[in-house]
Amino acid sequence: MNNTYYGHLVFELSKPGRTGYSLPENPWAGAWTLNEIPEPLRRTTPTDLPEVDEPTVARHYTNMSNNNFGVDTGFYPLGSCTMKYNPKVDEEVAALPGFTALHPEQGAKYAQGALALYYEVQKMLAELTGLSEFTLNPYAGAHGELTGLMVIRAYHLAKGDTARVKIIVPDSAHGTNPASAAVCGLQIVQVKSAADGTVDIEDLKPLLGPDIAGMMMTNPNTLGIFEHNIPEIARLVHECGGLMYYDGANFNPILGVCRPGDMGFDVMHINLHKTFATPHGGGGPGSGPVGVRKGLEPFLPNPHVVKGEDGTFSIETSPDALGRVSSHLGNYGIIIRAYAYLLTLGREYVSGVGKLSVLNANYIKACLKDYYALPIDGLCKHEFVFDGLREEYGGAHSSPLHVTTLDVAKRLLDFGFHAPTIYFPLLFHEAMMIEPTETESKDTLDRFIETMKTIAEEAKADPTLLKTAPHHTPIGRPDDVKAVKDAKFVF
Repeated sequence: MNNTYYGHLVFELSKPGRTGYSLPENPWAGAWTLNEIPEPLRRTTPTDLPEVDEPTVARHYTNMSNNNFGVDTGFYPLGSCTMKYNPKVDEEVAALPGFTALHPEQGAKYAQGALALYYEVQKMLAELTGLSEFTLNPYAGAHGELTGLMVIRAYHLAKGDTARVKIIVPDSAHGTNPASAAVCGLQIVQVKSAADGTVDIEDLKPLLGPDIAGMMMTNPNTLGIFEHNIPEIARLVHECGGLMYYDGANFNPILGVCRPGDMGFDVMHINLHKTFATPHGGGGPGSGPVGVRKGLEPFLPNPHVVKGEDGTFSIETSPDALGRVSSHLGNYGIIIRAYAYLLTLGREYVSGVGKLSVLNANYIKACLKDYYALPIDGLCKHEFVFDGLREEYGGAHSSPLHVTTLDVAKRLLDFGFHAPTIYFPLLFHEAMMIEPTETESKDTLDRFIETMKTIAEEAKADPTLLKTAPHHTPIGRPDDVKAVKDAKFVF
């Protein structure tokens, strides 16, 4: 990829002998054997690095960063991922020296402020979800899933019930759900979706029995639909002896509006980095707190932050806990951001998050459903799914030169928008999942809507324009098959 200036790669700008630094000679070289790198650890060939001056290095990395796309550079409607802009004040709070300079092994006596913050976030999440207690130790959403499932297993094993080795997972679930269950040693049983996109209760009933440990549900689900049959599903699962697990990856649209604990869920995780003010994507950072209903608190992982009667905070471990799932107390920087974010919103404004994200999603859907195929109509929550273009606009089944969801996604790049999630969920062949979040203005949404309409008209008039997109990015469209087969392939 051409990431440097003047149209050249940094390796092409290399000149033998050119350097961007000046270091003094090592005054102790050869004086003592301990100062020399052992012979077996030394390179036998020179490093294949460009020889360039400092401005060239600076421009190389600056231009590379300019080729990246993120929520600070443009609209990022990535469905299921909640790629929302986050306030910079929360970044400033997390960067305070009192937090960043605190050593993880610092004694509790000298870290009372940090432990108080941790404890307060636990209580805030419990209040927002209707659950009894939280651990903030898991490092990511999938890590939280695994931890929550381990709580469910520990609960059954503590009762001496070793037969419950199966977990029910909807066919619309996040891919991490069955993966986490498998890592936890559970067998996955799939339940189908009904025509309206929600869990099919009639398909669920025959699956229930004495071998069911629990059921995982994402709500709103990956189609952006609220699972209105949750009370009945929870009753059926509980009657067979199983527990209900809530995948909180889509917690954003119900924040401050309704609570999983009130719906009958026993265990849940929250993607703290998606919902509470941490830039999401690029592999991290993350945090996946896990909450439980009353009676399941002893099974949460060690260590715990507790508040004594005298108002001081301490770190405790319990012999009844399922063990440790992380070192220390999780990804503390993410917890600080969440605390600042929730304090900024306050109890009176936190419900606006869910309401605005739902409003934005329904606005986009209503404006585009005459151009893109909408397999399931009706009120959505934070996201919705199109099944590619409508046939009259060159959709995937309309002609030999049909325009696919991938073509639409590539063309969006030419207009300065990141593509939505494509080809997921797997329920629809040309799935295009759009989530605008609550932080985008109507002006931004209108520009995105008009761009999507323009692309639909282009697909109808000149499909080749989309088939060869993008046209205004650092590189054009790569050969996807060759890129997969050959890791060195670029263009």
